[in-house]
Amino acid sequence: MLHIPLLRHGTPYKSLDEVLVPHHRTAQPFVAVSQANVGLIRRDLLPAGQAAARQRLAALSVERLLGICREAADRFLHGTLPLGDDRQAPQDYVEQVSATTGLPYALAQRNMGRIADVLTEMPRVIDGLTRRLDLRVLDVGVGETAGAVLSFVARTQALGVVLPSNSPGVHALWTPAVPLKVPLVLKPGSAEVWTPFRLAQAFIASGCPPEAFSYYPSDHAGAGEIVRQTGRSMFFGDAASVGIFSGDPRVELHGPGYSKALIGPDQIDRWTDHLDLLVSSIADNGGRSCVNASGVWVPARGREVAETLAARLAAIEPRPAEDPAALIAPFTDPRVAKWVDQQIEAGLREPGAIDVTAGRRQGPRCVEQDGCTYMLPTIVYCDSPAHPLANREFLFPFASVVELSPDEMASLPEAMGPTLVATALTSDQALTSRLIASPLVDRLNLGAIPTNRIAWDQPHEGNLFEHLYARRAFQQAASTIGSAA
Repeated sequence: MLHIPLLRHGTPYKSLDEVLVPHHRTAQPFVAVSQANVGLIRRDLLPAGQAAARQRLAALSVERLLGICREAADRFLHGTLPLGDDRQAPQDYVEQVSATTGLPYALAQRNMGRIADVLTEMPRVIDGLTRRLDLRVLDVGVGETAGAVLSFVARTQALGVVLPSNSPGVHALWTPAVPLKVPLVLKPGSAEVWTPFRLAQAFIASGCPPEAFSYYPSDHAGAGEIVRQTGRSMFFGDAASVGIFSGDPRVELHGPGYSKALIGPDQIDRWTDHLDLLVSSIADNGGRSCVNASGVWVPARGREVAETLAARLAAIEPRPAEDPAALIAPFTDPRVAKWVDQQIEAGLREPGAIDVTAGRRQGPRCVEQDGCTYMLPTIVYCDSPAHPLANREFLFPFASVVELSPDEMASLPEAMGPTLVATALTSDQALTSRLIASPLVDRLNLGAIPTNRIAWDQPHEGNLFEHLYARRAFQQAASTIGSAA
């Protein structure tokens, strides 16, 4: 059986404690994954060990690290890389991701390409995060931009990252830490153990110091220990799990997206011009991303919008993982699918909402096929933003079409609540101004831009550079110039 070891500052380590991760369809053990307990993590992340790892990474120039990113992109996409005692070719990776997460091959390959694109375009990503800072400042700690002296100091010796299992593409978010010279402590999701390990191997094979990568599959206690032992961290999870760290500036939270498409009164009579955009925003990547739209908010014609979307999404059916036309993934745990189905049914018992896809499918929403449990794409019409289903997000193509009264439209964006991505299809200046000014909207797309189209030079749920570095005041007496920089 395949085995994935820990990486302890880059050194593979086979733990006595293993978890067998099953194949999503057969439920038979597919891969053994070494586990890191709290004591091991605490010991490995003692301050001296973290400082030594950062010293190795920071010794390379940013320019060299950006070159390593480019090489790592090619190796991640095309290379055969170590996987414990085995080797992993690109197609092995695709099939292994699919085996434990249920993701169809086509979607796994698409995510693979997306991550490689980010690595290739890393100079543009870093430019966006640092606002075109002369990156030599990070090499020597001090520099000058537009005549102003700048100095930055790292807030941490390592970035802890507690990761999800929903989609491989999410791993692109932590990769800028490498050219920013901050080592990584990665805790993979329980089912998606593959991508962070393969990325670490791609970086190491491209010349990155192995000490820059620690990889600790673990339980919730281990995840908490990583957050406690690293000065800065990223934490991915559902609303309940990220809430534990709410308000902690050391932790960048990545919770549910509640992303939405909003059609303004001036565009509602032309809404069909945006039908493809709405469908892709809801259903691309199997509806598994926080940037997938879970809401379409309209000032009128809500039933018409919902019925038309339902007709399009009802055509998406379960297919085998290896089918290139497969667009949705099964749930790896059938109990979770049934719980989600029950949540939707409970919401539908509240007056004011109707599942408009129900009449277009031949049977229930939660179905079993070829040993897998799927949730079929679902569109719910809600007659009010106050309905319990108006602002819900699930791990499959699900969206509520919410129809608002004129007074409710005037209350936007507050009525939408926290929204990771809002695509605003409107030329209404007053509405646009309110969206631009609102702290509730994290990523704002004005115009015909799908919610899931990411510009990687824009920050995503926080700016990683600002999370990892602080600017400090710096002055230098003339008599010391030449000795400090």
